[in-house]
Amino acid sequence: MMTAIGNGLWIYRAQSEFGSANNSSSTKLGVLKLPALNCKSKLLGYNITGTEMKTIFLAPVRATETSRTAHIDAKAGSFHQPGYNSNDEATVNGFSGKSIPLISTNGNSTNIVWHKCSVEKSDRQELLQQRGCVIWITGLSGSGKSTVACALSRGLHARGRLTYILDGDNVRHGLNRDLSFAAEDRAENIRRIGEVAKLFADAGVICIASLISPYRKERDACRVSLPEGDFIEVFMDVPLHVCESRDPKGLYKLARAGKIKGFTGIDDPYEPPLNSEIVLRQNQGLCDSPDDLADVVISYLEKKGYLKA
Repeated sequence: MMTAIGNGLWIYRAQSEFGSANNSSSTKLGVLKLPALNCKSKLLGYNITGTEMKTIFLAPVRATETSRTAHIDAKAGSFHQPGYNSNDEATVNGFSGKSIPLISTNGNSTNIVWHKCSVEKSDRQELLQQRGCVIWITGLSGSGKSTVACALSRGLHARGRLTYILDGDNVRHGLNRDLSFAAEDRAENIRRIGEVAKLFADAGVICIASLISPYRKERDACRVSLPEGDFIEVFMDVPLHVCESRDPKGLYKLARAGKIKGFTGIDDPYEPPLNSEIVLRQNQGLCDSPDDLADVVISYLEKKGYLKA
């Protein structure tokens, strides 16, 4: 066994390991003091197995000293102590560690640092054999967004691809249950879903977000938050009268009766996308099956290389 005392490392060994001429069957303990650790050599200790001693080389323990932030001209400037586990190499007090990057402020979050991991999106995509992305399905209530999202997920699953659906109503059962349908809350609802979708895409998953998302500004904000090409907008171009005739949740009827205020398409506007990657329209007045519509999206993904690493 071993233990650290002061500047040295003490290892307790059976007497027979010291080459004693004593052939007694009883085992006694001896003590061997090793010199203080040299962190640059990365030698931290020994593993004793039977009568053999093996050296284990491990990464040095890095210093974690408190950082201080100064605010100058309303901007955060960083004063930091080196030795923190981060990205920039530094050697401090004999430790080969890394230094803190600039501490940043993002929104109401202050004194935060982005910590980069050696396992990156490309590694996860290679593992899954697909490209992580966000398929954002937008359209009026009753246009078939959720139905197409499920058909799309089913079709991709059958092809061995990993997907996850973020449905507008489903997310409001948990993450966004504190939000109403007031304008500011609807914007926050979309922002949160966009952030979660971005995490799924970064994980290498094909994330399917299905929600009305009536305003271009919010949808475009989700797009620009993702790397180029990772946001695929799918517009369910179904006329209002068709959606209202379906009325699967009975919401149009309530809105027409004045029991729901600010309902998209009735007393609140819907801003159709101007440059969607995919537009799913009705075919000569007939409604294509959800699987047919999903196949249009899958064909796009195949053509653009999303279904391979």
